[in-house]
Amino acid sequence: MIIKILGSAAGGGFPQWNCNGTHSANVRFGKRGYRARLQSSLAVSDDGASWVLLNASPDLRQQINETPELHPAANGALRNSPIKAVVVTNADVDHITGLISLREGQPFTIYGSDRVLATLNANSIFNVCSPDKVPRKPLVLDTPISLEGADVDTGLTIEAFAVPGKIALFLEKGGSDANYGSRDGDTIGVKITSKSSGKSFFYIPGCAEVDPPLADRIRDAALLFLDGTLFTDDEMVTQGLSQKTGQRMGHISMSGPEGSMEALKPLNVKRRIYVHINNSNPVLDEMSEARKLVEASGWEVGFDGMEIRL
Repeated sequence: MIIKILGSAAGGGFPQWNCNGTHSANVRFGKRGYRARLQSSLAVSDDGASWVLLNASPDLRQQINETPELHPAANGALRNSPIKAVVVTNADVDHITGLISLREGQPFTIYGSDRVLATLNANSIFNVCSPDKVPRKPLVLDTPISLEGADVDTGLTIEAFAVPGKIALFLEKGGSDANYGSRDGDTIGVKITSKSSGKSFFYIPGCAEVDPPLADRIRDAALLFLDGTLFTDDEMVTQGLSQKTGQRMGHISMSGPEGSMEALKPLNVKRRIYVHINNSNPVLDEMSEARKLVEASGWEVGFDGMEIRL
């Protein structure tokens, strides 16, 4: 099984188009220790021929162009693609907008929770991916199914599960409840398994906390890609970038007693990689103390083009 990180940044990418914060400015001007990053997405294949995207970033066209494995086959039809399916883990703009870039009549399958598919169905712009060529299949939580698309069995299975999180910002219902109208299925994680080898990994790009059910699920995992949005819960506030904390946005922080580094210590996850990293996060500076702490804790900071084989 081959896994490639297409985009390792959170929404807005790195640098963000309108951000003049320290880290965005540094990467924009080529300061040593920084690298530019596209928005959140992975690609996975069991055989190197049929590929599944995990989230569809606004940067998807560029990500495809920069990833030869996702190019049309040179000896194939005039219109062809190795992309057979797209899984969306929530309805955040940085995870669904790229679907619009796949609108050229190419067959593939979209997978998502009922809640996320309802959002796509309610927004007619996504009909550019015509349902007669691009069917939308629901992921029933805690139920493994085969990942299929364009009349191809990808050789992979997927199991979706609810994780602590929040509904997409543009869907929030102010005052409806303490979590802005969020329900199970608004934010999911997925377990992807190779049918041929039996090997598997977890992908959880959005997560508010590692609660006991999630901890039990990922315990002893071979590989985990986890929400790395923030290093500290209030970093966007202290940097003057926003009044929102990580918890308000539905994202766990890396550090602190409630952070993911601490939460994962007893879980024996073999390989731990942070993705969905916000432009405020000091780990984006490869020479920072935060980066050293993360790596000393056994974590890796994912980067665009990173490839992992299981």
